[in-house]
Amino acid sequence: MITPGPLVPDGGGYRHSVEVTDARTVYISGQIPVSPAGELAPDFATQCRQVWANIATALSHHDMALTDLVKVTTYLSDRAYRAENSAIRREVLGDHAPALTVVIAGIYDEAWLLEIEVVAAR
Repeated sequence: MITPGPLVPDGGGYRHSVEVTDARTVYISGQIPVSPAGELAPDFATQCRQVWANIATALSHHDMALTDLVKVTTYLSDRAYRAENSAIRREVLGDHAPALTVVIAGIYDEAWLLEIEVVAAR
């Protein structure tokens, strides 16, 4: 039997859990670092910011914003991008801290250095 105990404190933009009650929910498929013009930057920072721009645009189609995010799952192609990913996510989200998971994985296209899927609720 597992007895619930204290959790490691939330921090660094990380939350253990987020509760959503009586809300409209939007699930955004994994967003890739390709611009609407079909361009792909070679560097991680530009790719990461493009993914967040794509997410913001997708949310806007549902009358939502980044502050409505309740869950973010980030797939990184390499552990080397952990710190830069975290810094850019905090830059983009500010004090907003949805539930968060980061996975190191092979990405569908080797040129993509990350992909992010999100859930928003309002």
